[in-house]
Amino acid sequence: MKVLTLILCFASVALSQDFKTIDGKEYKNMTVKRVEPDGIVLTNNTSAIVKLYFAELPKEVQERFHYDPQKGDEYSRKQNEGQEQLRKQQEEAQRKAQEETERKNKQAGEELSASEAAQGRREKIQRLQARYQELEQQESDLRLRIQEAERLPRHLYGRSGSKSYAVPNPARQYIPDWQTSLNDVRHEKDQVKKELEQAQH
Repeated sequence: MKVLTLILCFASVALSQDFKTIDGKEYKNMTVKRVEPDGIVLTNNTSAIVKLYFAELPKEVQERFHYDPQKGDEYSRKQNEGQEQLRKQQEEAQRKAQEETERKNKQAGEELSASEAAQGRREKIQRLQARYQELEQQESDLRLRIQEAERLPRHLYGRSGSKSYAVPNPARQYIPDWQTSLNDVRHEKDQVKKELEQAQH
């Protein structure tokens, strides 16, 4: 009987299905790619991948995938801790990269003032190219960080005695700051590109 249940379960996972969240958002012709303790990861024929959290889904869907709120909360907590650790590592790496860039820019400036005009022009181009590549990396890192955070649930749910509670997900609180930083990076990248084009002509 257990074997039959497993076969039916895998068969249902492999078929295309429609899902509707409790707030009315619909996902049609989706295939369950994998089931995680706090939600299901879906894909469709365009290879788009989305994760729906059990907290967003009706109770019958939760029961079908054997959702355990306690295990789901623990899994989400660990995921959030991992995201927070990644954020700190990326910020530290960005800070060090910024310090290194500032050091190189200062050195390049000193060399530029002491060198011939042609040599100074070449060094300026190299400096702008390095900065542009760095900004591209920062832009990519920020986009990835925002995308990862936006895939997390807006709220964390739990129980205290007989009462349920929901609190804002702390891992999402940095999204506005990251979006501001992303806009600043893009603005600076445009400026660097213009300076680089002028230096190369």
